[in-house]
Amino acid sequence: MSSGKDPDGAKTVPSGEDPNPHVASIRRVHTREMKLVDPTDSNVPEAPKQSPAPGNPAVPGRRTADHGKHSTPPRPTPKAPEQPAKLPPAVQDKLNAQTGQVGVTPSGAPALPPRANPTARRMISRWLASDTPPTQAFSIVDRLRGTPYANPKVNSAQDASARKTLEFALDLAETMFRYGAGALEVETSVIAVTAALGLRHIDVDITNQSINLNFSPPEGEAYSMLRVVRSWTNNFAGLTYVHQLVSDIVAGGVTRQQSVDRLREISRQPKPFPRWMVSGAAGGFAAAFVVFIGGSLVGAAIAFISSLLVGQIAKYASRWRIPDFFSIAASTFVVTAIAVLFHALNAPIDPALVVSGGILLLLPSARFVSALQDAINGFPVTAAGRFFSAGLSYAAILTGIMTALVIGQLAGAPELDVRTIDKIAYPGWLLVVLVAAAVVLGAVTEQTSRTLLLPTGAIALLGYLLLLGIQALGVGDRTAPAVAATFIGLAGRIIAHRMRAPQLVLAAPAIVFLLPGLMIFRSMYGLVFDVEDMTGALIDMFTAFTIMMAIAGGVVFGDTLARPFTGSAVSGERSGIRRR
Repeated sequence: MSSGKDPDGAKTVPSGEDPNPHVASIRRVHTREMKLVDPTDSNVPEAPKQSPAPGNPAVPGRRTADHGKHSTPPRPTPKAPEQPAKLPPAVQDKLNAQTGQVGVTPSGAPALPPRANPTARRMISRWLASDTPPTQAFSIVDRLRGTPYANPKVNSAQDASARKTLEFALDLAETMFRYGAGALEVETSVIAVTAALGLRHIDVDITNQSINLNFSPPEGEAYSMLRVVRSWTNNFAGLTYVHQLVSDIVAGGVTRQQSVDRLREISRQPKPFPRWMVSGAAGGFAAAFVVFIGGSLVGAAIAFISSLLVGQIAKYASRWRIPDFFSIAASTFVVTAIAVLFHALNAPIDPALVVSGGILLLLPSARFVSALQDAINGFPVTAAGRFFSAGLSYAAILTGIMTALVIGQLAGAPELDVRTIDKIAYPGWLLVVLVAAAVVLGAVTEQTSRTLLLPTGAIALLGYLLLLGIQALGVGDRTAPAVAATFIGLAGRIIAHRMRAPQLVLAAPAIVFLLPGLMIFRSMYGLVFDVEDMTGALIDMFTAFTIMMAIAGGVVFGDTLARPFTGSAVSGERSGIRRR
């Protein structure tokens, strides 16, 4: 009578018989044997040999005396458990000292190391242990610490439609990116809004031009949504309105549908200043800055006219969807060509000063500030993309200047002397007025809210006075702009927090007068026409780029210094809000 099958599944085996006698006959290896033993050590005794078990197992296929037919062999007699050989004390101590070694015994069995010291093990664990293990989940709301949205009022009930909330968050992030916000501000706004609207299990991933939201609750349906930002525009007023909307949502009392309606109104709301006023403000800024750096009134008038032409070029370039690189290069070419032309006509101007005032608004100052802020705050991909974009704008400016200078040289224009520039000395009070007026006009070109124009001019005025004081103390011309930019970043954050606006809206226009426009023109002219001193031109260009980066870094550093004074703990507007 058979009760099982052999391993191949073809033959049956008698009940009670071992189906695989070969495996059963293998001797078991005890843990005491699994020690790393040096076979050459004379102190190690050999393990006693085991004699085969008594019995005479039947040979497969052999006829028995009783039945005279083939039968399966009987089950081998179980062997008695082997007793491991006892090692001498010296050998045992040697084995215990070999901690952490793994090998094989002379018989081929794996050798295990002796057990570690429990006391040392606990001590090392305490040294290597972390308060927050890297795999431990943490609340994403903690990312709001140090921001104006810290400690949001989180709804206790989960929103019934998580997808609609995610769609609103994506619309909000896209609008902020289009209006020029930094990656950190966009991330904190999305986290604060989703938390206030009831979504707790959400993660945000932001790159140069895309926002990815992932919602994965422990129970329920998960969502992952992506939005790509493909267009940008100057609208600091719209960015201010979005900032106020986020503050109202975090403070509570604004439903999701009300938030969607308000965001739609912000997107459809016209910009505060018409196009003709923006063009006039750009021309007024160029004229005021030419006088500020020592140019003549005729040079200021030429800079005003060239800036009006630059506005028309930007208008048609946007309408025809021409890339920014070529539109900026064409604008710079027009500014430089007009200055060289009037210089050839013996007009009482210095072309270097006229070009410096005309290209200042074309410099990507706000983009440099946002890029450096993203790099410092842990957004390397976004920072790399913005740095590359700002570098292309910088290269486009150099390309326009170079092309205009080469064409003027071929047309017989007189050679310029950029090393000795005749500057007109104006009284100090006039320079102070010109700085404030130029910064306010520059803020108009960025479509800043009307209520923020005077605070922006006041911040720039204080920064200029601080710059004069630092220079009077003997600080170099390369360090003084960075210190003034730090003050502008600090004051911009504090005032913007009081007026419910982002810091970039006030700081970006206020630092324009610090940018080294004249140094850029000098270095570019030296690279084109002064081949003998090309090393000096390269040094000047690198110095100009370094000053721009130092100014951007000063703005970010000032923003960081102002965080203890602008957190939710010191905000009177939201002092009663507590996280549930």
